Amino acid sequence: MTAPYSDRALEALMAERILNERRRHRDTPFDLRPLYRATLADLHIRRFEEDYLPGALDPEALAANDRTTEERLAAARMILSVEDPVPTVVGVLALGRTPQDFLPGAYIQFLRIEGAELASPIRDEARCTGDVRKQLERLILKLDAHNRTSVDITSGPREIRRHFHAPDALRQIAYNAVMHRTYEGTNAPVRVTWFDDRVEIISPGGAYGAVTAEEFGRPGLADYRNPSLAEAMRVLGIVQRFGVGIGIARDALRRNDQPDPVFEVQSHCVRCVLRARPDGAEGGT
Repeated sequence: MTAPYSDRALEALMAERILNERRRHRDTPFDLRPLYRATLADLHIRRFEEDYLPGALDPEALAANDRTTEERLAAARMILSVEDPVPTVVGVLALGRTPQDFLPGAYIQFLRIEGAELASPIRDEARCTGDVRKQLERLILKLDAHNRTSVDITSGPREIRRHFHAPDALRQIAYNAVMHRTYEGTNAPVRVTWFDDRVEIISPGGAYGAVTAEEFGRPGLADYRNPSLAEAMRVLGIVQRFGVGIGIARDALRRNDQPDPVFEVQSHCVRCVLRARPDGAEGGT
């Protein structure tokens, strides 16, 4: 009778397996690589069947689809394969129960600073965790809660209401930060810091592919560090079209009488600065 493997031997076998898979997947986008510590139990299978699939397939195709759940997960790239049902990075980000157990930096850190410098007092903070949709939903609740509205009753026959920060601009830049950030080789979260006079959104990872630092934010120019995550966010209803988020943000800022966004592209991160309307800075109040 063969003796069972020792714990050390099992660890060595697992390490060899992971190394072999990394070699095999080294040309694969990181969001499609397997996370071998995760299992199917770490995914919300019911959410996949009741929420994700209806967004991915039209009702007729969904009704005619007689594949197993594992086959559907594999087709959606949420697991590696039917034979090797290991959740992928995109599977954990889109459907994971606790994605941060496997990708520690996959969350959004929100801070509301009472002032214009990081050393100023912190008025509010939140660590937005969960899958990508939950992260963004929690962030948007914070953004909406801190946004103020001015009312102009003198410029015309109807009152004009404007936010100090255009909500659509805040959302689109946040969506972009989560979609295009790097999840590989870093434990840094997306950081959203709301100062009295501006909001700064920092996304780990610099420019990618066809989008150089010099051309970052140029209309119609897009590339995808995480193409499967981008598709999953579309299916989940977070984004509708690819490559237009910054354009939507610029239009929203213009309608709200705010300056254009300023992008600072470095090798390790992208910082976006959204200045409040001239009459929208809070001045510490």
